[in-house]
Amino acid sequence: MKLEQKFKVKDKVVYPSHGVGEVIEIEEQSIANTSIQVYVISFPQDKMTLKVPVSRAIASGLRSLVDPKVVDSVYSILQGKPKRGNKMWSRRAQEYEAKINSGSIELIAEVVRDLYKNVDNDRSYSERTIYESALKRLSTEISILERTSEVDATNKLIGLLKEKLAAA
Repeated sequence: MKLEQKFKVKDKVVYPSHGVGEVIEIEEQSIANTSIQVYVISFPQDKMTLKVPVSRAIASGLRSLVDPKVVDSVYSILQGKPKRGNKMWSRRAQEYEAKINSGSIELIAEVVRDLYKNVDNDRSYSERTIYESALKRLSTEISILERTSEVDATNKLIGLLKEKLAAA
């Protein structure tokens, strides 16, 4: 049974818990005498390859890159007021990780905005790690959408955060 394939070889895709990857192959695999199609997705930044069954791709959260118009909403989020939680750090850290692994570019932007501080010394190791993970996910997708380098995308995002801080 051939399933409708949403993604094609060479498509850039976002897998929620790993970020941006590229479909490098669509292959048939036989498991327990059942043949299934899988997307073979490469994540070169992590030196990792992931196989996702075509039938489970959408349920697993696999998605195309966002429409470039969504980037404007990301920039608006970054320039918004950070939400400071009253919860303990461990609870907030779990919420931030869930947002990053949701695959939603807007939720990831919220994490970057909320954890950005001008002075790196104010952050704990875990806070800095979560912030850097979110910033990397965000800049990777934006760099592809805006056809720029990841470094330039990161610098643009940090520039927006600094502007907001300076205006406050």
